[in-house]
Amino acid sequence: MSAPPRLILASTSVYRRELLGRLRLPFDTDRPGTDETPHPGEAPEALARRLAHAKAADVAARHPGAWVIGSDQVAECGGRALGKPGAHAAAIAQLASMSGQAVRFHTGLCLVRDGQPPLEAMDCTVVRFRTLDTDEIERYLQAEQPYDCAGSFKSEGLGIGLFEAIENRDPTALIGLPLIATARLLREAGFRLP
Repeated sequence: MSAPPRLILASTSVYRRELLGRLRLPFDTDRPGTDETPHPGEAPEALARRLAHAKAADVAARHPGAWVIGSDQVAECGGRALGKPGAHAAAIAQLASMSGQAVRFHTGLCLVRDGQPPLEAMDCTVVRFRTLDTDEIERYLQAEQPYDCAGSFKSEGLGIGLFEAIENRDPTALIGLPLIATARLLREAGFRLP
């Protein structure tokens, strides 16, 4: 039996690395050099799909023969994309804009290997936010500081208290890597999983 091909996660996200580790396959990580600027008029779902593919393709070009996983998540509120806040003031504005709203989180997933057609999947999770007051937002941000997370929260942490409901097919998608779809694509690529 030959050794399985090398697997690389095109991300330096600790969240995605922890999630992929649950599948118990050996893998490496590599930072993609992808420009994440949306194209004019690009819908949030299309942006997540394009960036997942671009990240995987960028890393795959540097690692011939390896299977590379790319993933990207774009939050959508009121028809517009929300990125990672990066700072406290932007996180306050994001959470205030999502208060009492249903927000869609589009997660694109792409598995590529040179000479093979890409394997792709999309997940959409809908998060229904409670009506949040300014003090709640401030307390949450001081406690968790989720400035590197799309939507300014961590659903796997204290951020769960900001919601009325989460509607999804895969609870890991909201954290950044839909493992149900990831496992399916890896099996299609020939990896052995339960």
